[in-house]
Amino acid sequence: MAPKRQSAPLPQPKKPRPAAAPKLADSSASPGLQKGEKEQQEAIEHIDEVQNEIDRLNEQASEEILKVEQKYNKLRQPFFQKRSELIAKIPNFWVTTFVNHPQVSALLGEEDEEALHYLTRVEVTEFEDIKSGYRIDFYFDENPYFENKVLSKEFHLNESGDPSSKSTEIKWKSGKDLTKRSSQTQNKASRKRQHEEPESFFTWFTDHSDAGADELGEVIKDDIWPNPLQYYLVPDMDDEEGEGEDDDDDDEEEEGLEDIDEEGDEDEGEEDEDDEEGEEGEVR
Repeated sequence: MAPKRQSAPLPQPKKPRPAAAPKLADSSASPGLQKGEKEQQEAIEHIDEVQNEIDRLNEQASEEILKVEQKYNKLRQPFFQKRSELIAKIPNFWVTTFVNHPQVSALLGEEDEEALHYLTRVEVTEFEDIKSGYRIDFYFDENPYFENKVLSKEFHLNESGDPSSKSTEIKWKSGKDLTKRSSQTQNKASRKRQHEEPESFFTWFTDHSDAGADELGEVIKDDIWPNPLQYYLVPDMDDEEGEGEDDDDDDEEEEGLEDIDEEGDEDEGEEDEDDEEGEEGEVR
């Protein structure tokens, strides 16, 4: 599995300088004790100076790493475009990828999967400076659920570090709003899953309660988008289990045939013994 590409770390704010230890001036203390306190005070001041240098280097490193990430983010774009063109030739690529991803699949109801069969393209775009946010675009063919051709969600981080998000308003067709499914729809006997259906995947587009900890957005950006093929190629566990059951049946059949063969050999052995006893009787 290809390693996840992590976004460049943001420049860290300078840590506050610890308050200097107060100098103790107890005239009653011995000269030796006063000398020890003075050395301790000097050591604390020197540590503070060294720590400031470390913080300065950390800030410089973050800025340089961000510049490198910005450079390579631009270099990746033609390859992302080429990959999208190739993915477009594979039917149901993205719905398969999402269903195979353990975290995303847990958010998908049966009707969500049906709607995502019309998903033709996914694109993740990090803003030019990278640190201020990113956007995820979902492109759909004409479908029976909503009018939109593109659904987008953006994540922003302002200068003060406060996160926010905004998204496309979904224009649902009459009676097709998957975010308002009734309990009767969730409890259909024909559904594939036996557990209770989760909230619709599409409620994610209306949820802006905690933009700084949007798990689905982070999973798509940092785990799926860098290499979606690894999840598309995940084998179907149901098929694997079915093959395993077939193998077990074959093994049982083979064991049964072996038992029959062994019983047949025993019967033949008994018949041979009876024939031999009969021949001995005739000779006598």
